Parts: sequence; structure tokens; C-alpha cells
Amino acid sequence: MTEFAAKSTVLVDLFGAAAGPSAWLRRGLLVVLGVGLLAAAAQIRVPMWPVPITMGTFAVLTLAAAYGARLGGVTILAYLALGAAGARVFAGDTAGLAYMTGGTGGYLAGYVLATLAIGTLAARGWDRSMGRMALALLIGNALIYLPGLLWLGTLYGWDKPILAWGLIPFLPGDAIKLALACVLMPSIWRLIDARRG
Repeated sequence: MTEFAAKSTVLVDLFGAAAGPSAWLRRGLLVVLGVGLLAAAAQIRVPMWPVPITMGTFAVLTLAAAYGARLGGVTILAYLALGAAGARVFAGDTAGLAYMTGGTGGYLAGYVLATLAIGTLAARGWDRSMGRMALALLIGNALIYLPGLLWLGTLYGWDKPILAWGLIPFLPGDAIKLALACVLMPSIWRLIDARRG
């Protein structure tokens, strides 16, 4: 492995300068690219029982690992700001503050928490082994569900079947997405390490 690869903390560190005007341009382009990937992934729906799999959370979790907490956090906030402004970047071609304060609002807030947590863990090398990546992804997924379920309960009342609405139907699809991300990130690092010697 080269000295630069050894010093890299997250995947995007492998691509470009760390300081100066070109670094700011690079970061801006990465934010734009990340927002585009998040918006595209949110529109992907894979038929499955009991609910279709949407790839938005997969994109959030993998982007967090690839970008790290700081750049990933800026990217997620830019994505949410675009959605709040009316850009149709969320699942189901939806947007706006009314959508964001509805039943999905807590999960969207959880995207920020998950990105910060996974980005921080990835910077410590957790994305380079399947075991630690799996644990990081479980933490991230929990940080999406926690505010999501709390918001559902607050919005609709705790006498409603909140877990049956906002957690249980999504677990099979989430298991598949987490398994994919768990294999993807360490595999990319192994490929990079092998190519750089």
C-alpha cells in the first residue's frame, strides 16, 4: 500500500488534494455527486414482501462510509435542504416541508445521525473489515429508526402500532441492504490495497 493510501481515512481521501482552492472545488463536486446519488437511489424500488425495498438508506449508509462524517454530513444536509426547498429528491417523487414533517420526518433526521456515526467509524477503519462494517451499519440503521419511531409515536399517538407501521415490515429489506453494504465497502478497500501494492 502506498503512503498516501495508508494515510487515507475514508475512500474519498484517495481522490485529490487535501488543502487549497482545488480541495474546496473537489469537495463541492463530491457533495453534488453525493446528492445526485442519494436522489437517484431514493427512486429505486425493488419489489419485495411485505414492503418494497427502497435504496435510499443503502445510499445513505454507504455514502457515509465513503465520505466520512464531515463531508457526508454536509452532503446529507444539502440533500435534505433541496428536498425542503421542493426538489423531488425523496422516495416516491415527493418533496417539501409538509412531506418532511409527516411520517417520514424522523427517519430523514436519522439520516444525519447515521451519517455522522458511520462516517466517524469509517474514519477509524471500521469500513475495512466485514465484522466492524456490519456493526457500524447496525448502529447507523438504529440511528435512523430511533428518531423515526419516536416521531411516528409523537405524530400519531403511542396507542397506535408504531413498531408494526414503522419498523417490522422494513427489517427484511434492511437486512439485505446492510449485507450488501457490509460486503461492498471492505471489498472496495481490498481492491484498492491490492492495486496499490
